[in-house]
Amino acid sequence: MKLPLVDLVRRHAADGPDAERALRAVMESGRYILGENVAALEREMADYLGVSHAVAVANGTDALTIALRALGIGGGDEVITTPYTFFATTEAILAVGAKPVFVDVRPDTYNLDENRVEECVTSRTRAILPVHLFGLPAEMDLLHRVAGRYGLAVVEDACQAIGADYEGNRAGAMGDLGCFSFFPTKNLSCAGDGGMIVTNSERLARICRALATHGSGENGRLAAAGLGSAPPDGALPTDKYHHYLAGYNSRLDELHAALLRVRLRRLDADTARRRAIAAYYTEALRGTPLVLPASPAHLSPAWHLYVLQSGQRERILARLTEEGIATGVYYPVPVPLQPACAALGAKPGDFPVAEALSERCFAIPLFPELTDSEVEWVADCVRRAALEEDPG
Repeated sequence: MKLPLVDLVRRHAADGPDAERALRAVMESGRYILGENVAALEREMADYLGVSHAVAVANGTDALTIALRALGIGGGDEVITTPYTFFATTEAILAVGAKPVFVDVRPDTYNLDENRVEECVTSRTRAILPVHLFGLPAEMDLLHRVAGRYGLAVVEDACQAIGADYEGNRAGAMGDLGCFSFFPTKNLSCAGDGGMIVTNSERLARICRALATHGSGENGRLAAAGLGSAPPDGALPTDKYHHYLAGYNSRLDELHAALLRVRLRRLDADTARRRAIAAYYTEALRGTPLVLPASPAHLSPAWHLYVLQSGQRERILARLTEEGIATGVYYPVPVPLQPACAALGAKPGDFPVAEALSERCFAIPLFPELTDSEVEWVADCVRRAALEEDPG
């Protein structure tokens, strides 16, 4: 038996005829860019998350980059973030010319340690960028308190966390801006790259929309005014061939939007299934030497990944590979120790929690289309592997 970490073929099969009809309709319409599906998806995402505005973009990395630029963050500014996540979070900070300031993570939730953020605030700090890692929300209340004391923006990296809740609030809807990815393996995914920025600020939404479309037209003019760089009203025409900001070509395609609209309708059911699988794993793996993922009572994770810890990771991964069960290591190198961040001057030992997690954590299959018998089989194999004596 061979079981992948995520099965995209099964996900497509679960779409059924609704997706086929939606995709065919787009192809027959001849409208592939900035059409009615993108506009409808933006409305539906805003409604789902309980926010005023949603702006579709080409991918999650663009969402983060554009969100930071919309806040006017750039050269000389600092953004506090986590050292333990996918590189794109830091990449976006670097892309706008700002400096990432890393705060180590909590050993239980793996999220930004909210109790250590304030000590890293300086006169150059402009924003806090928490990641809701593996689908578990960061401690937003405490992060907002720090942000409020120092007049900082909060940008949520919710790329792994659509469907998660923090005390009744949707992940991604609690900051000044929230960012999502629709990469094929995400909980809400398309058949390629896609992303979304959400906010309750009309001004920020307009700037994001302008930046995503080359800074052109009326949105571009008003966005530039919002960033303090616009010419006087009426100084230039506002059609798409007049550009007020140097932005990006970051548009979500109609085909992706059509598929996402179909999948958004079953997202809550998919999330419930993920939670049920995670609950089974947690119960089945109690009593093993494995460190199980945290799930605090006030949080409802989306369970993008089910991540375990073990000091015997390589041995366990080898045993699961023999059984035909795919695994994943998230993340093998903390972001500050990546070669691309060498100029920031971090060295081994600076982020002890993140570094320990990078050596111990691994994920096992968790996706809504898993059958009960597969879930039981995975849990049994992991349990047996964890309880085996180390031959070394």
